[in-house]
Amino acid sequence: MRILILCTGNSCRSQMAEGFLKSFDSTLEVHSAGTSASNRVHPKAIQVMKETGVDLSANYPKNVDRFLDKSFNFVITVCDNAKETCPVFIGKIDHRLHIGFDDPAEDAGTKEEILAVFRCVRDEIKRDFYDFYKSNLMK
Repeated sequence: MRILILCTGNSCRSQMAEGFLKSFDSTLEVHSAGTSASNRVHPKAIQVMKETGVDLSANYPKNVDRFLDKSFNFVITVCDNAKETCPVFIGKIDHRLHIGFDDPAEDAGTKEEILAVFRCVRDEIKRDFYDFYKSNLMK
């Protein structure tokens, strides 16, 4: 089972979704990418995922171009902010889905307020991707 999770920067939401899917089932081949890949995974995404036992510290943002010649069972977009454009994947795929989330990197406030937003989005991603996993991938 091959899954590609797409976003714009591939620094937060798509990385968290990739990490959770891999934690649910190590036999899945899961990748994430962005149309305008950032230069690093957001440090707060790494921090809040570590709190759940998922380590993103070795992850890095990837541009979607590296996957265009690959086939996938699922391509899932996760951007849900009107200010950004979710990427459209044109490779060979069986199913396209959108499971959208707000971008926690856009929030402002104190360090604790921003971490609270990252944790909230993290928990939404875990919930929704576990529902996706149960409905589509669980054997």
